[in-house]
Order: sequence, then structure tokens, then C-alpha cells
Amino acid sequence: MMSTVSKKLLQKPSFGIIMLDTVFQRILGDVGNPETFMFPVIYEKVVGATPEKLIIDADPGLIKPFIAAGKELIKQGAKAISTSCGFLALFHQELVHALDVPVFTSSLLQVHLAHAFLRKDQKVGIITARKQSLTREHLSAIGISHYPLAIIGMEEAGEFTKVFIKGEAPLDKELCQKEMEHKAMQLKKLHPEIGAIVLECTNMPPYSKAIHNLTGLPVFDAVTMIKHAYLTLHT
Repeated sequence: MMSTVSKKLLQKPSFGIIMLDTVFQRILGDVGNPETFMFPVIYEKVVGATPEKLIIDADPGLIKPFIAAGKELIKQGAKAISTSCGFLALFHQELVHALDVPVFTSSLLQVHLAHAFLRKDQKVGIITARKQSLTREHLSAIGISHYPLAIIGMEEAGEFTKVFIKGEAPLDKELCQKEMEHKAMQLKKLHPEIGAIVLECTNMPPYSKAIHNLTGLPVFDAVTMIKHAYLTLHT
């Protein structure tokens, strides 16, 4: 017999997430782990869309399969859609115009919100998987290129890059957390004027609490975005 809780869960609208083609473990807190959310999520993987192809190559050939994945999620009942990589900000406009439900491509959309509560002398800090790959085109595609930003990347972090960019498993969660904490403190040291931090990568949310505890700053990530977006569905 189905429990009352299960019945209520099934009655809630589903949130669709377009997934990259990855092999690493999706730990609790990662958008690819359904246990991260207290509401129904459905996934559609884009075969061949590896992190390297999206982040390093910025392959425009991925637009069509991502749109197809979004349409498939809508067929399955998704009432809103997000993705599993912040670098999909580059294709934000294409996805928004092609899909008939609200689309939240990248956690970087939250830069708008973060900037809104900062003082004029403050900046929004961004921790990204790879700084040199996060171009002005990515920022312009979601309308945040004009904000005062301080950006730092994880490209020198061995464990993070090995697992999340190169796709080599398994993940050493403790080591990855130390790398994330180190980058957060480095960002704050280099840019003491930051008043909030936005984590670009969807694999970073498991470490958001640790980053907040270290820096004392509000931390936005892909999970905070998806949870906020889900509430707009008037559940």
C-alpha cells in the first residue's frame, strides 16, 4: 500500500534536470542525486555531452540535443527545467526560447539576486569549475556581465578537476571539500570586498555549508536556485 507521504509526493509537480554525460558519483547535495530534493525530480541525460566538451570546448553542437532533452522532460511532466552544469548559461537564450516551461540554466542566474542586496562598494564572488572557460559570452547570455564580479576557478584543484572535468572516479569527498574551502578563502583574501558567493558548478553544493561557515557570507548554488524555482510552481 502506498503511504500518504508517497501519494502527496506523486501529486506534486515534477522538476526536470538535463544531465551531462558523466561517470562520477553524485553525492547527496549534488543536483544529480534525487535525494537532494524534497520534491519530485526527473532526469534526462544528453549522451556525449561530457564536461570537457561543454566547459572547455563550448561546443555549439550541444544546443540541439539539450533542447531535445528538455522537450523530453516536458513530455514526462516537468513543469520547469534546470541543468547539471552552470556553463549552460552560454545557451540560456536558446533553451528559454525553445522550451515551453520556465528554464533555469545556470546557478549564475542568482548573481542578479546576490547583487541586489550588496552595498555599492561590494562585489559578487563566483567560484567556477574553470575560470578561463567562463567567458564574457557566458555572463552576457544571462545578463550579468555588467555587475562587479570577483571570479576564481578550481582548475588548479587536483581532485576537483580529476573527477568533475576529466571524469576520473572515484571522488574523495573530504579532499574535494578541502579544495573548495581553500578556494573560498583565497577568493575572500584576494577580494575582501565580496559580499556574497555564487557557486557556478552543480557539483559544488555539497560544500556550500562549509564555505558559508568559513567565510560568513551568503552562498548561492544550483540547489538553492532549483529549490527557489520549484516554489514558484505554487506547490
